[in-house]
Amino acid sequence: MRGEVDEASLDDLPELMARYQAGDEAAFEEIYGRLARSVRGYLRTLTPPGADVEDLVQNAFLQIHRSRQTYLPGEPVRPWAFAIARHVGLMARRTSGRRARNEVQPFDQLPEVPTLSRAAGALDRISLGRALGTLAEPGREAVWLHHVEGFSFREIAAVQGISETAAKVRAHRAIVALRGELKEAAG
Repeated sequence: MRGEVDEASLDDLPELMARYQAGDEAAFEEIYGRLARSVRGYLRTLTPPGADVEDLVQNAFLQIHRSRQTYLPGEPVRPWAFAIARHVGLMARRTSGRRARNEVQPFDQLPEVPTLSRAAGALDRISLGRALGTLAEPGREAVWLHHVEGFSFREIAAVQGISETAAKVRAHRAIVALRGELKEAAG
């Protein structure tokens, strides 16, 4: 799964962040352009189905803007930004847990029906998505950050506020559980 993130486009994020802290608004636009897709995918793993992920992405970047002075120059930007996005996602999950939602999904938000040529790949993605959904949240989050976003276990530890060893254990246990779920689904 890894490889969705273009590592070359992330190399100068600390420099961009320093420029943004100094008042360069164009640097924020560049940071947003490089991180928004990853933050969006990450927030999808944290929030319940039906959550307005686009709204959460905007909220995460608003919080990044408000917290920009807490970033330590020269440090990796992604773990810092994802920790903020994590807080936004967890708050949204808590809020949605308090509300009883009995809404019907609007027609224009229903998923696209795949054509026959895409159906097999779509079924694999659906099976994987369902299997990921069965994992406990901390493990699912660690798997997503490591295997999709390419975070190191040290960076995952920083995002989740745990030790590097605990991040490795969470990811390992989640992968073992994921394999079991996929085997069971394959029957």
